[in-house]
Amino acid sequence: MARTVDAVKRILLGPALRSAAAEETLLPKRLALPVFASDPLSSVAYATQEILLVLTLGGLAYLHYTKWIAAVVVVLLAVVVLSYRQVVYAYPGGGGSYEVVSSNLGPNTGLVVAAALMVDYIMTVAVSVASGVDNIISAFPAAHSYRTVMAVGFVALLAAVNLRGIRESGRVFAAPTYLFVAGVGIMCVTGLLRWAVGDAPVAESAAYGITPDPADTDLAGFALIMLVLRAFSSGCTALTGVEAISNGVPAFRKPKSRNAATTLTAMGGIAIAMFSGVTALALISDVHIADDPCRLTGTTGNCANEPQRTVIAQVAAAVFGGDHSPGFFYIQAATALILVLAANTAFNGFPQLTSILALRSYLPRQLHNRGDRLAYSNGIIALSVAAAGLLWVYHASVTNLIHLYILGVFTSFTLSQTGMVRHWNRTLATETDPARRRGQRTARLINGVGAVVTALVLVVVLATKFLAGAWLAVAAAVGLWATMRGIRRRYTSTARELDAPDPRSELVRPSRLQVVVPVSRLHKPTLRALSYARALSPTSLEAVTVRVEPDETADLQRRWEDAEIDVPLKVIDSPRREITRPLVDYIRTLRRAGTHDVVTVVIPEYVVGHWWEHLLHNQSALWLKNRLRLTPGVVVTSVPWQLASATRAARRPPWAAPGAVRRGEPPAGRTDAGSGSPRRHDHDHGDGDGDGDGDGDGPTLTG
Repeated sequence: MARTVDAVKRILLGPALRSAAAEETLLPKRLALPVFASDPLSSVAYATQEILLVLTLGGLAYLHYTKWIAAVVVVLLAVVVLSYRQVVYAYPGGGGSYEVVSSNLGPNTGLVVAAALMVDYIMTVAVSVASGVDNIISAFPAAHSYRTVMAVGFVALLAAVNLRGIRESGRVFAAPTYLFVAGVGIMCVTGLLRWAVGDAPVAESAAYGITPDPADTDLAGFALIMLVLRAFSSGCTALTGVEAISNGVPAFRKPKSRNAATTLTAMGGIAIAMFSGVTALALISDVHIADDPCRLTGTTGNCANEPQRTVIAQVAAAVFGGDHSPGFFYIQAATALILVLAANTAFNGFPQLTSILALRSYLPRQLHNRGDRLAYSNGIIALSVAAAGLLWVYHASVTNLIHLYILGVFTSFTLSQTGMVRHWNRTLATETDPARRRGQRTARLINGVGAVVTALVLVVVLATKFLAGAWLAVAAAVGLWATMRGIRRRYTSTARELDAPDPRSELVRPSRLQVVVPVSRLHKPTLRALSYARALSPTSLEAVTVRVEPDETADLQRRWEDAEIDVPLKVIDSPRREITRPLVDYIRTLRRAGTHDVVTVVIPEYVVGHWWEHLLHNQSALWLKNRLRLTPGVVVTSVPWQLASATRAARRPPWAAPGAVRRGEPPAGRTDAGSGSPRRHDHDHGDGDGDGDGDGDGPTLTG
C-alpha cells in the first residue's frame, strides 16, 4: 500500500527535490507574470460586469455612470501599483503588506493585515473559479447543472499543479495567461476600430430592457450616491491580487527587487489597458445585464433556467460576428482558463504568507515546512479545502461570493501604505544625502496618496457591502486574528515551560529505575522485551499481566514457572475485563511523588508487513502508550518483533521513482513496515512526537 501511494504521488507531483535545488525554482519575469499576476489580469473579465450589475438595479437610466466609475478604478489601480513598487524595494524579503505593517505599525496590526489577506486569498480562489465556470456555461449552457462540481474539481486540479512546485505551475499557467491577454487585446483593438469606422458592434442584449428593482427606482440625492458608490466598490475587484508580487519577491531571480518591480509595472499596464478596453466595448455595444435574468424585458428564452451570458462573452460575440464564430469560442476558452488559473495568485501568496506566520509562531509550524517539490504543501492544501468548502456552500455563484470579496485587499492596501509612510519618515530622519532624500520624499508622497485613497475606498466598501454579506468576511478575519494570537500565546507558554536556563541542574540521574514489562502470553516478543529490560540494569524489574480470562492467566503463570524465568510475574485483577486502565493505575502507583524515580514500561509488540493485517490484531499497546504518555516520570519503550511479512517487506529492493535511475537519483526512502533493524528499540518519552515505534503500523501488544 505504501509503495502504491508513493508511486501515485511521484506520478502526480514528480520526483522529490533536494533542498539545494531551491535556487533552480526561482522565476524569470516571463514566468513570474502569469504566476503572480493572473488574478489582477483576469479580473477584467468580471470587474466591468460587476459595475453594470449594480447600476442596472435602477434600470438603464444609470448606465452612463459606468465610464466615470471605470476611470476612478483605473486611477486607483495606478496609484496602488506605484505604491507597491516602493514596497518591493523597501522589503525585498517578501511578506508584502504583512511585513510592512508588522515592522512599522506593530505585530498586532500586522496580524490584522495577515488575517484580512488570508480571507481574501481564499475568496480569490472561490470567485476566480466560479467566474471561470460562468464563462464555460456561457459557451455551453447545458453545463449549468454541474456548476458546483466543476468548480470544486478545478480547485483540486489547481492544488495538484501547485503541489508540483512554483516553477512547474509557472510553466503550466504561462500559455493560458498570455493567450488571454492576446485575445482580449485583439478583441479590444478590433471592436474599437469597428466603432471608429462607423460599424460599432452591437451586443445580443442591446435591445433588451431592464425592469428596475422596486427598491432602486427613481433614485436621487443620497440614494443615487450610494448606488454609484456600491457600483464603484464592486468594480474595485479589478485591484485584487496586486499585492501578490510584493509577497513573493523571494521567488524572483536576482536582482529580485528590480525584477519584481518590473513585473508589477507590466501587470498594472496590461490590466489597465484590458479593463479600459472591455468597459469601453461594453458601453459601445450596449451590453445589458441584470442580477436577475427575469428583470430583462424583450427576451424570448426561459429566464428561470437559462443563464445570461457574461459581459465579456457578449462583447466577444458582438465584435467577432456572433456566438458561433471562432473568435467568440477563443475568448470564452481563454477567459475560462485564465479565470480558473487566476486562483494561482492565491495559491502562491497564501502559502508564502502562512509560512511566514508559522515561522513567527502565529500558525502551526507545519505550514512552514516545504514538501517534496519545495512548495509549501500544507498551505496549498489548507487553501484548497477552504475554497472548495466556500464554493460548495455558495453553489459556485459569483453574485453570492462577490460580497465577501475585496474587503481584505483594501484593508491590507490602507495599512501597508500607512506603514510605508512611517518607514520613509524613519529613513528620512537618518538620511543625509540630498539626492536620496528627494527620492525618499517622492516615495513617501506616493505611499501617502495611496494610503488616503485606499482608506476612502475601504470605507466605501464597508458601507456598501457590509450588510450584503461582507460582515461574514469581517467575522472570519476577526476569528483568524484571535486564533493566531492564541496560537502565539500557546507556543510562547510552551517554550517558557520547556526552557532550561541551567542545563546542568536538569542532568540528574534517576534515584531509582523501575522497569515493568506488560505481558499477555509467553512468546518470543515477550522474551525479547525481558532481555532488553534486563540490559537496562534497573533497580527493580517485574512482569505484569492483567487477569481477564482466569484460565489463560493460570496457564501463563504455569508456563512462567516451568520456564524458570527469574523475573517476578505480577497478576492484576480486572473484574470489568479492561486491560489498559488496571495497568495504568498500577504503574502510576510505582513512582513516588516529588522524587527522581523513573518508571520504564517496556512493551513487547510485533510488526506486520501489510496494512490489512492490522484488522486481524488488537491495538492494546497503542492504547496503553497513549495513556502512559500523560503520566509524569514514566518512560515508554517499544521493543518490536518483526513478523515474517514485515521481514519480507524489508527485503524488497528499494523502489525508484519514475525517471530516478535516468536522473541518477537515489531510490526513494522506504515507508514499508519493518524497514528498521530487527533489533531496534524505539523510545517515546511523552514528548508528543509520535507513538515511538518508528514503524508506522500501529503497535500490537498481544496476538
